[in-house]
Amino acid sequence: MVSFDLTGKTALVTGAAYGIGFAIAKALADAGAKIAFNCRSEKNKDAALTAYAAVGIDAHGYLADVSDEEQVGSLMARIEAELGGVDILVNNAGVIKRVPMLEMPAADFRQVVDIDLTGPFICAKAVIPGMIRRGGGKIINICSMTSELGRETVSAYAAAKGGLKMLTRNIAAEYGKYNIQCNGIGPGYITTPQTAPLREPLPDGTRHPFDEFIRARTPAQRWGEPEDLAGPAVFLASSASDFVNGHILYVDGGLLSYIGRQPEEK
Repeated sequence: MVSFDLTGKTALVTGAAYGIGFAIAKALADAGAKIAFNCRSEKNKDAALTAYAAVGIDAHGYLADVSDEEQVGSLMARIEAELGGVDILVNNAGVIKRVPMLEMPAADFRQVVDIDLTGPFICAKAVIPGMIRRGGGKIINICSMTSELGRETVSAYAAAKGGLKMLTRNIAAEYGKYNIQCNGIGPGYITTPQTAPLREPLPDGTRHPFDEFIRARTPAQRWGEPEDLAGPAVFLASSASDFVNGHILYVDGGLLSYIGRQPEEK
């Protein structure tokens, strides 16, 4: 019988203070999982704990930088002591810097790669031994459409997310024999605080050009909501996906399958 029940499982969703990470953590909690998350600041952690409590979730928040191997090691030790070992890891923490490539300092490029690619490597490396001991586990990497497509001003982000796609496949190849499934979710354009400026109407009341562009490129003709990622996340975290490994599930309203609407004739 197919089961999406996560009762008794511990899920760590990195960077899940708000937005996509929060929506995924809520979905996993609704399916029965115990939720742990990390932040890099006490202020964000406290605000997130308040937000989780408001929706009835007894989440556990920790301070840790996913790009720091020592901090991640301490994080995993605390979670194991307080909640049990991590059965489900969602590598959601990420950063984007929208800067033309020729104007981006190498230090900024490295920072994006450190958080968006090295961070998932460090976190996966930290949880896999415990998953092996317990007979299996689930790793979900939050990839992106830029795992497949380039776009102006996001060279570091695209490089990191493209690397994350291949890290996902390599973890599946290397650790699938231990009943560990590592898959990715590739969100489309989602209504989060980061994308809010791109969706706000212009002073004259017309749509922002980028908003028009995304709606025109998406067969669903809308932006995604964080909740659109809930079902895919629960599927990949549950026993329903036990024979799904190394797959990137794009939740993009069909954008990657569509060339866009034909311009109207004048």
